[in-house]
Amino acid sequence: MTNKELSQLYYLVKEIKLKRQQLEQLRTIAEGTTVELTGMPHGTGINDKVGNIAADIADIKAILELKIQEYYYQYNRLTRYIESIDDSLVRQIMTLRYIELKEWNDVADMVGGNNTEDSVKKRVYRYLDKQ
Repeated sequence: MTNKELSQLYYLVKEIKLKRQQLEQLRTIAEGTTVELTGMPHGTGINDKVGNIAADIADIKAILELKIQEYYYQYNRLTRYIESIDDSLVRQIMTLRYIELKEWNDVADMVGGNNTEDSVKKRVYRYLDKQ
């Protein structure tokens, strides 16, 4: 497995957060949108603001669901891979970094043993290079 593959969970979490923000923005817009029913036609084009917003919300919900499913797939895949590693320290480092999404300096602090950000990073990259 490569560092890029291991990092996918991080990027999926970012995508999910972004989609949730977009969904909330659209819901806020939808709450402020009113429909005026006068019985009189106006405008030359067809413009259904509420309908368009509802369609956008449905699209984002569907995309969000797919991203969440992909997150669980990647989470399970990474967990299985990391659990198969023989070296306990590498397993701990990878779990903290790629599953719990900690920064390298936090990983070093949590692992302890006078490890630094660079030392835990190098340990993982050396392990990956051997694979």
